[in-house]
Amino acid sequence: MGSAKWIGGFLGWVAGGAIGALIGFLLGKAVDTYIDMSHQLPGGDGSAQGGPGYGPGGYNQGGYNQGGYNQGGYNQGGYNQGTQSGGAGYGPGGYQRTGGRYSQAEQRNSFFVSLLVLSSAVIKADGRVHPSELQTVREFMRRNFGVQAETQAMQILDRLNASQVNIYTVGDQIAANMNYSQRLQLFHYLVGIATSDGDFSKSEKDALEAIAAVIRLTSTDASSVIAMYYKEADSAYTVLEISPSATDDEVRAAYRRMAMKNHPDKVATLGPEVQKAAAEKFRKIQEAYETIKKQRGMN
Repeated sequence: MGSAKWIGGFLGWVAGGAIGALIGFLLGKAVDTYIDMSHQLPGGDGSAQGGPGYGPGGYNQGGYNQGGYNQGGYNQGGYNQGTQSGGAGYGPGGYQRTGGRYSQAEQRNSFFVSLLVLSSAVIKADGRVHPSELQTVREFMRRNFGVQAETQAMQILDRLNASQVNIYTVGDQIAANMNYSQRLQLFHYLVGIATSDGDFSKSEKDALEAIAAVIRLTSTDASSVIAMYYKEADSAYTVLEISPSATDDEVRAAYRRMAMKNHPDKVATLGPEVQKAAAEKFRKIQEAYETIKKQRGMN
């Protein structure tokens, strides 16, 4: 898929609100072309159509500054009113576009744009931009969208890394549009990026915990994913969301619960590559269970 089509194709729920405004700011007027293009895609009527917000006047003309993000968008009838009651927020029906639910392609592409935005916050958490972390993101994009889209994605990431990302407004939009399993998988990706340089610093861990809170993951789920990478004495128990004092029956029940919650089929709509990453997370849960069983001599 070419870079222009990838940018046009991502305009599902990320087209509006904090993420759409941020990407629009980074790409400048070029984003208007991609918005117009996306309206021509099958089912792509756009989330800002018919209102004074982010489109149809675009980012500079009637968009972010003139009737967009602040006037009729995120703050006035937007996030708080639009998402619940179909107000004048990110689109005529809040986050959902006029035509109803977003397509699988729009959901998948929106997932990866969200990953790009939050990746920047994680990458910069320790005060440096490590090449191995950038390479991890690059490989994600290449595998999912091809070489041309990878180039465009990395250009966006470079601009994100030179900017300030407000994880709170971005996180609100993500939490309102992704289901819980998708958010959990997004967080797993982010932890993987943080650890790809072989050094999982406390500043990165703190940033990840803040992101987990704003995308509305439970603290136990966030700790479980972090424990898959941030190894400590009781990490296997943390992965299963139990304490070392748990009984054998409680260990077995915790494993079943975690296996069900993290099954790769729960993110099937995001494509085979995301399912593959989910399967890796699933294996780490199995490994934690096997570690505890071995320590305790359980059958």
